[in-house]
Amino acid sequence: MKTSKLPLFMILAMSLILASCSSDDFVGNSDDVDPGDDQGNTDTFVGAVYAMTNGDGQIVGTNVQGPNTIIAYGRDENGALTPIGPFATNGNGGDYDGGEGLDPLISAYALTKTDNNENLLAVNAGSNTITSFNIQDDYSLEIAGTPQPTGALGPNSIAFSERDADGAKGIVYVSNITRAEFLLGGEPMHQGTVTGFWLLDDGSLNPIAGSTRDLAVRPSAIQFSPDGNWLVVTSINSGAAALGSGSEDEVTVYNVGNGGLLSDTPWGTATSTFRDNAEGRNLPSAIGFQIVGDNYVVVTEAREFQPDGTPPAFPALQDGSVSTWQIQSNGSLTPISLDVASGENNTGRTACWLDFTADGNTFFVSNAIEAGLAAYSFNNGVVELIDQTAAQGQGTGGADNGPDAFAVTEGWIDMWITDDGAYLYQLFGLDGTIGIYRVNGQSLEFVGEESGNLPDTNTQGIVAI
Repeated sequence: MKTSKLPLFMILAMSLILASCSSDDFVGNSDDVDPGDDQGNTDTFVGAVYAMTNGDGQIVGTNVQGPNTIIAYGRDENGALTPIGPFATNGNGGDYDGGEGLDPLISAYALTKTDNNENLLAVNAGSNTITSFNIQDDYSLEIAGTPQPTGALGPNSIAFSERDADGAKGIVYVSNITRAEFLLGGEPMHQGTVTGFWLLDDGSLNPIAGSTRDLAVRPSAIQFSPDGNWLVVTSINSGAAALGSGSEDEVTVYNVGNGGLLSDTPWGTATSTFRDNAEGRNLPSAIGFQIVGDNYVVVTEAREFQPDGTPPAFPALQDGSVSTWQIQSNGSLTPISLDVASGENNTGRTACWLDFTADGNTFFVSNAIEAGLAAYSFNNGVVELIDQTAAQGQGTGGADNGPDAFAVTEGWIDMWITDDGAYLYQLFGLDGTIGIYRVNGQSLEFVGEESGNLPDTNTQGIVAI
């Protein structure tokens, strides 16, 4: 996100919303973790959690964070986690933000899984590859095939859709942060790509010829619609004054053909807040999102770039928000709820990730700098903030915290709710910790924390089964 061409005060301001990384030494290895209970019995596990280190320390003079690793945990019926080993991706992590170790890829779904829990998919932003793992019966991981190059710089989000294809389970698409010609301009100027792969029956990946599509924006996350007909991309720099394409598209929709190829151009685009809006609202840096029910797109929005498209300086940061649209049969996006704030008076500035409860009536939004979870109700695309602090850690509140903000926050980033809907696992991006919360309808109950196996900074991506 950062560039040396920006003034220092701008760099510090931007890093509060979209920050990144310097990693502490990695703790733990496959020889010193317990694969089950005290007797090594994995029958106590009812599921698993996977978190990605995104490297183990930056290589001087590069944006490469060193070898990338997945830390696997078995979870018991009470939500507690037991490490069952780190598993190398055979790729490198990366840092495309240049901040203080928080959210180095400025993305959601840097780590994801297939719906049937057979495969785990990871991005390697420092080596420009993606890795597929087969998930074993004991929840350990085994690499399938070899990491595949993505053809652009900084893969940061990955998505899967089941397809009835001979020899394949389905299709995988990955978004890349930028292309070489936009690299030096930094995050305000980045324009990325998406590209596709077949996920073969043995779990390995095979490129889909001709699948790459150039984007007019810097992507932050991609997801397939539940019906598999659409691939949706969100952007963090839509409307940025430095963006050469001039795009103000926060959400972009591609049609997915039978052969796994996307439409040549988007079928639909939308944004909740345009440049130079009369309300003086900062522009939406859309990060996490989900597509639920009848193709409702639910997007979190950190409010970073100022109304004229320039990066913010303190106290220009504003409360984040959630916006929703519905994908129509022609790919267009119909707005439903726009700019529903996640706080007030700058107490919820960094709304960046979300996940839904099992019944689909509630979702939780992670505010990174504030280190808290907000609860929203959901009804056919209509959303309402019902609790700004459904969960709260050590965070930074108020409108103007300056460069000290990172020193006093745990930096809550990615989250994932288990398949059975029982537990939410929250990744603390500046603390090397996973917070464990029992889901009780529209509320959360703190259960405990797991620490000591992840780096304190630079992590990205978490998945729960």
